[in-house]
Amino acid sequence: MLHTSDWHLGRSFHGVDILDHQRGFIDWLVTYVEAEGVELVIVAGDVYDRAVPSLAAVTVWEDAVIRLTRTCPVLVTSGNHDSPTRLGFAGRLLASSGLHLRTGLPSIADPLLVQGRDGVTLAVYGLPYLEPDLHREALGAERSHSAVLDAAMQRVRDDLASRDGVRSIVAAHAFITGGTDAVVSDSERDLRVGGIGDAPASVFAAVDYVALGHLHGAQQVGGPTIRYSGSPLAFSFSEQSHVKSVTVIDFAHEGPPDICAVSLPVPRPLITLTGTLQEILDDPATPSYADHWVRVRLTDARRPDDPMGRLRALLPHTVELAFDRAALAAVIAVDADGQPVTDPLAIAEAFVEHVTTTPPDEVERELLREAVERVRIGGVRE
Repeated sequence: MLHTSDWHLGRSFHGVDILDHQRGFIDWLVTYVEAEGVELVIVAGDVYDRAVPSLAAVTVWEDAVIRLTRTCPVLVTSGNHDSPTRLGFAGRLLASSGLHLRTGLPSIADPLLVQGRDGVTLAVYGLPYLEPDLHREALGAERSHSAVLDAAMQRVRDDLASRDGVRSIVAAHAFITGGTDAVVSDSERDLRVGGIGDAPASVFAAVDYVALGHLHGAQQVGGPTIRYSGSPLAFSFSEQSHVKSVTVIDFAHEGPPDICAVSLPVPRPLITLTGTLQEILDDPATPSYADHWVRVRLTDARRPDDPMGRLRALLPHTVELAFDRAALAAVIAVDADGQPVTDPLAIAEAFVEHVTTTPPDEVERELLREAVERVRIGGVRE
């Protein structure tokens, strides 16, 4: 079985279209599934990046599932970025072709039964993202993620109790926490409702493996068999240290499953460079980052001319630029006796010194005088 999630088809990276990178991941995935004889693929939510995906994103998804279902069945849950109605359209019809969509409450206790080559039977349950305000009444639960997930899992456990000799899997899209804090990223949408946005790993008790989606970093929560596969691509610089992967799980008739994270190809690594503009441009290592997504933190005392243009001449994929100087004390213009001054020119000169760390020179003072004078006479006139 192969577990993946959070494809976010149609998402951009700092305004740059990355659909070609997402196609590259799918090409790799199809090749791996075929070569390794994978018997089931699970996509645990956030297929798309938005509820109304672009035509291009839908086309990529269609191509992916057509190619994958030629080898094995695919089970998909809807995530908080997906529209359950759109993603789940024609679900019963598509099931006959090997695509099993779990996007609503009626299907949560309807497992996909997969007979493995070695005789092991998997009962695979899919829980879509369950928004408490939308689903708590139907589930008879309180207004929290933990309560609605627990109620949904009770339906799963009731069905599982009627099946003998099967191994159990639950695919869910949620924010689950275990013994330690889950590692979150800047690119994940907050799920908090009424201050409660997470649920404990204990809601999945007595399940052989839990395939989670939502968090973009691969990790286990509450134990080795409750895992986030993570997203196949980085969507923010907070994921710079992530090793992107899919999770492959092998089941025997008894005992814990064998679990392996398979690393994914990286279409464009991420790097953050910090220093003055000239230091970065003169660094012999800088040209080696020409194929990276680059974030730059400039420490120049004065804002240099055209920093982004000069950076992109060497680093064409620079997508984020910020100034990262040490915080300065608040600017206060005072006279020789230490009393605050009210002269606009003196205040402007003090501000320039505060921002640049050096007093304005004569040319800058003349520009400030001209600006102050224009304001006094009613603004700039052509």
